[in-house]
Amino acid sequence: MSHKKAAGTTKNGRDSNPKYLGIKLSDGSVCKTGSIITRQRGSNMLPGANVGMGKDYTLFALKDGKVKMSSKRKVHFDGKTITKKVAHVV
Repeated sequence: MSHKKAAGTTKNGRDSNPKYLGIKLSDGSVCKTGSIITRQRGSNMLPGANVGMGKDYTLFALKDGKVKMSSKRKVHFDGKTITKKVAHVV
């Protein structure tokens, strides 16, 4: 005879692997060519001078230099004005 009551099934017994998103190089930090500045889902941060964007919206440096963050006002498709962050390499 068992000494513990039988356990039932669960519907939420799984978890996804971490994706490690976010800002990797902050404002003022030194970067080399190809170093990742931001990993993101969607274009939360836009590429500026000497910064490229990958197909998964990853921002990376195109030249050696220092990272500089700024903001830019954009008019959305429905007429709303939104403020987006922009990453530059100076």
